[in-house]
Amino acid sequence: MKDKQLAKLIAAETKRQNETLDLIPSENFVSQDVLDAVGSTLTNKYAEGYPGARYYGGNEIIDKVETLARERALAAFDLSPKIWHVNVQPYSGSPANLAVILALAAPGETIMGLQLAMGGHLTHGHKVSATGKIWRSVQYEVDKKTERLDYDAILELAKRERPRLIIAGYTAYPRVIDWKRFREIADVVEAYLVVDMSHLAGLIAGKAYPSPFPHAHVVTTTTHKTLRGPRSAMIFARLELAKQIDRAIFPGLQGGPHEHQIAGIAVAMREAVTPAFKKYAKQIVKNARALADELKKRGFRLVSDGTDSHLMLVDVAARGITGKEASVRLERNGIICNMNTIPFDPRPPMDPSGIRLGTPALTTRGMKEKEMRLVAGLIASVLLENKNVSAEVKKLCKKFPLAY
Repeated sequence: MKDKQLAKLIAAETKRQNETLDLIPSENFVSQDVLDAVGSTLTNKYAEGYPGARYYGGNEIIDKVETLARERALAAFDLSPKIWHVNVQPYSGSPANLAVILALAAPGETIMGLQLAMGGHLTHGHKVSATGKIWRSVQYEVDKKTERLDYDAILELAKRERPRLIIAGYTAYPRVIDWKRFREIADVVEAYLVVDMSHLAGLIAGKAYPSPFPHAHVVTTTTHKTLRGPRSAMIFARLELAKQIDRAIFPGLQGGPHEHQIAGIAVAMREAVTPAFKKYAKQIVKNARALADELKKRGFRLVSDGTDSHLMLVDVAARGITGKEASVRLERNGIICNMNTIPFDPRPPMDPSGIRLGTPALTTRGMKEKEMRLVAGLIASVLLENKNVSAEVKKLCKKFPLAY
């Protein structure tokens, strides 16, 4: 790279990634093939429109790239093109969710999602998001005692508020979601069931978590996180809703698609159907359970008492530490996580009671249950004993280097 200043920053970031333990559940390490696709000459092409219906010339090859990504995306989740359509153009997860709501609900109509502080997402109707300003948003909670979804309470709220659509799938909910029950609730009030599987997509493709597709009307997902692809997104819709969804993305919300990202999606979807990926997805869950169990043994309280997926919420305030303090102290020791609210958190979002931990990135590096127990010990040493474990972190990272 001729730009030495930027090259130096990229090299420094690559070094940082290599020498730290990434426990942020929404991050991962892509393959070299994904990197090559995203950094390819496809970034030069403007392709406003869809395959076979572009507003610019010169898109014969681009059409093939986007069609390949679509076909592979359907295959990754065992979906028939006679039932499902997929749009691979959303720039990221938030625009994907916004587009779906634009397609299915008129401004001012009611939408329903989990509260952000309970593990939902900004774009599920939070008041500071466009989804909470353009539409009337009602938000459900988890049960205060179990910290799990209370489907009976969700049903009663839906009956009372009659939402146009109900959103399931979250950013900080560690337990298995009952997709079938959500569809039953949606059917009772004649609502669309929209599933945001962004965090779970890799686990679902890898058969390590139940699939929402038999029950959902529309499914959105980012393509990074557990799916281990580029920073992008997809929307899966049943065929009867396909035109509405496509029009909401273009021309409703976006202009020209980022075809280099779409090429990265095509690569990731090819990887997602391999036996190695399925083994990897199952190992993510095994690792998360091992990490959760060891943290509990070391005296930490976990929200809902554990995990069924790739992530967990740790109530560090129960040990006299704020979430922000815990995150900062861990990062000083090379352990990267994020502060996070816990259900019914008495503390403010910018200094909450919890931290969120996940195992996708460490699993990509090849770590297994043994290493998860070691990582739990390092976390405990930092937070409970105020020890410096930087040397141990770098030693562990060196045993499991990145591919680049």
